[in-house]
Amino acid sequence: MSSDEERRTNGMRVRREVLGDAHVDRAVANVNPDNADFQDYITRVAWGDIWSRPGLDRRSRSIVTLTALMTAGYWEEVPMHFRAAITNGLTREEIREIILQVGLYRGVPVANHGTALLRETLGDSA
Repeated sequence: MSSDEERRTNGMRVRREVLGDAHVDRAVANVNPDNADFQDYITRVAWGDIWSRPGLDRRSRSIVTLTALMTAGYWEEVPMHFRAAITNGLTREEIREIILQVGLYRGVPVANHGTALLRETLGDSA
């Protein structure tokens, strides 16, 4: 069992590898008394525990994460995870396939919004 400090350190490393230094630096700079405990929690638990587990590679975790976020309608998190998915080895074409698959089971409006966010997030690149 890892200590909280080991989980926090590992979580911050994984968080930076997946989301990039610029994103994490912005999140850290915005820590305040209202969100400090939550930021610590997601670093230790989401990144230090879950994203660090050996059962799925990061590419697969990105597929699951994008599917869950779009299906639940958590659109504010989707652009960040589009970028993370590219970092984790998915191609833009694969992300489009994920959007189509989610659209099949969740509906056309979800796929329309996902496609628009993909274009807005990645532009003509990737």
